[in-house]
Amino acid sequence: MDHFAALRALRAIVDAGSFSAAAERLGTTHSAMSRQLRQLEEHLQVRLLDRNSRRLSLTEAGRDYYREAASLLDRLQEADDRARAGQAQPSGIVRISVPQVVASQELPHWLPSFLQRYPQVALDLSADDQLVDVVGGGFDMAFRIAPSLPDSQLVARELASCPRILVAAPAYLARHGLPRQAADLKHHALLGFSPTAAPASWQLQGPRGATASVEAGQRLRVDATPALYAAAVAGMGISLFTALTVQEDLRAGRLIRVLPAWNAGQRHYFALYPHARALAPKVRALVDHLATHYAAWMDGAA
Repeated sequence: MDHFAALRALRAIVDAGSFSAAAERLGTTHSAMSRQLRQLEEHLQVRLLDRNSRRLSLTEAGRDYYREAASLLDRLQEADDRARAGQAQPSGIVRISVPQVVASQELPHWLPSFLQRYPQVALDLSADDQLVDVVGGGFDMAFRIAPSLPDSQLVARELASCPRILVAAPAYLARHGLPRQAADLKHHALLGFSPTAAPASWQLQGPRGATASVEAGQRLRVDATPALYAAAVAGMGISLFTALTVQEDLRAGRLIRVLPAWNAGQRHYFALYPHARALAPKVRALVDHLATHYAAWMDGAA
């Protein structure tokens, strides 16, 4: 059995939804696809696909195996693409969607060096906190900051991970004092972020498994993170940001961390893009640049 060919056959069958469509996609025959799948199942001694209905469906074991096989094939294809494009100079326009906080606070730290390194690449950047349809919207890549990502057909590369932390300007703390415990927050102006009309609620995690639920936004609630940042730096109250977003502000003393033993959970930075097989050198260059930048920032925050 050609193990690699069998893995490609399995993926094609699942992605195409039928043996015939998969055979056409790979330029082979229905019988060849069926034979490769049968050999793979015999090799594993497990059934991967149910064929009892008009639609093919993965078994429970098949779902796990398919996920690993698809990841392996993606990594191999990515290695092939890197080798082929190793000498190619990235060029062209990269259309990218980023959260507003990245555009306003983090972009200055990585964009100039990227454009300097790749003079033939231009960025068409859309800053929006709403989730966009990457493929349907014509984006080459989307930047996400989230606790986790829903399943999708997009490739997700994690760039960094950090907690959301409480911060305030020195001027605010000088006027109102520094909270010593989570219960003290109810006596402070808490700047709320909510992209909808829903209340801004903070679910905080503390030492030894302690938790606290705090309502924010009584005096100010915004639906745009640049406005939240401006209000925090202006000394209008305590706010929540990912640690990487305010890293430079903490170092410079523009903001001070409040209740350092508490946070509002981890946030992960992701680069999302269509299938790695179609990843252009210009997009790969940007993703790799972001990965290098945020790895360095993570080291600096440690």
